[in-house]
Amino acid sequence: MKKIITASILAFLPALAGAQQLNFTDAGTGLQSIASFINALIPVVIGIAVLLFLIGLVSYVTAGGDEEKKENARSMIIYGIVVLFVMVAVWGFVGILARTFFGNGQGATTAPFYPAAIGK
Repeated sequence: MKKIITASILAFLPALAGAQQLNFTDAGTGLQSIASFINALIPVVIGIAVLLFLIGLVSYVTAGGDEEKKENARSMIIYGIVVLFVMVAVWGFVGILARTFFGNGQGATTAPFYPAAIGK
């Protein structure tokens, strides 16, 4: 498990090196910078959860008759699925709330426009 965490941190280091690009001149740009950083972090966490699930799956298949290995692999699979579900659900819920209340053009729902209906 420590190897997975270490590998994921090392894979994310280039994004951390770009941290000097964050712009905190005022509150609006600071919040946008934090939001863009979090938006870049979400796929990384989802990728780690998928990797955790796949490692657990391979461990379960290769465990053979060893019940302790099977139990450890089963718990790793469950943790991977729970993290995936929580991350995707929260990501979707926040996206729905943002489009509903702030509608900033990032997929905000607008009324359809029918140009033929205007002239009649």
